[in-house]
Amino acid sequence: MSSETLAKAPPTGPAATAPAVPRIVPRRRTGQWAAAVVVLVLLGLAVNSVLRNEAFQWDVVAEYFTTDSVLRGLGLTLWLTALVMTLGFALGTLLAVFRLSANPVLRAVSWGYVWLFRSVPILVQLLFWFNIGALYPRVLGVKTVDLFGPVTVAIVGLTLHEAAYAAEVVRGGILSVDRGQIEAAQALGLSRYRRWRRIVLPQAMRSIVPPAGNMLIGTLKGTSIVSVIAVQDLLYATQLVYHRTYQVIPLLLVATLWYVVVTSLLSAGQYYVERHYARGTRR
Repeated sequence: MSSETLAKAPPTGPAATAPAVPRIVPRRRTGQWAAAVVVLVLLGLAVNSVLRNEAFQWDVVAEYFTTDSVLRGLGLTLWLTALVMTLGFALGTLLAVFRLSANPVLRAVSWGYVWLFRSVPILVQLLFWFNIGALYPRVLGVKTVDLFGPVTVAIVGLTLHEAAYAAEVVRGGILSVDRGQIEAAQALGLSRYRRWRRIVLPQAMRSIVPPAGNMLIGTLKGTSIVSVIAVQDLLYATQLVYHRTYQVIPLLLVATLWYVVVTSLLSAGQYYVERHYARGTRR
């Protein structure tokens, strides 16, 4: 038999029964790409309209963006945010421990506190504390008006409000830890302090950090409400300027841009803190 005949002969054996490998065709996502193009076009038109609209007065925004009054207001906003979050989480942690306590009185007091301060709007709370002198003219022999200035009222009102939410955040984080791990630590003879420090808190922080980060950003923006009681925060500082110059839109943009900048930095910090506490849990 010639070599040409052998070449034309059909294959025999396993090769003759093997199915042909189908050709893989990538999935066409025409609708997704069309939607992406439409979104980008609309976004471009929006950005172009904002940048080219003379009513925004971007030159005025640049002029007042780093003025002394605005920077002082920004500094007070940052200081107030940090202080309120620190005090709020300290009180909230105590309330969370009370809520998880076996003592029914402590559980009831903690539940009642959280229920009350989450039910009343923060603006109402601030106005109530601002007018506390009408109920208690003197406290420990000191005039309440002198004791509760605008900044003190802002600290007290915001702290009590944030503590109610912080208590639930901390309580939820503690409850997220598997009970079996605590029992295993008890079986190993670890003290209560070491169980909390080495077992409970590191795992609870994975559940606490995301909502705590949201609370921090919310507190930063929520401090703008203290402008109603004449606390010279960032928003109040810009209001003082546009009440004098009547340039409302550009001064509001100054406050907006500062809030966006600080919020972006806090979001980046939250990402790295979350990644730190998520070590060993991600593939």
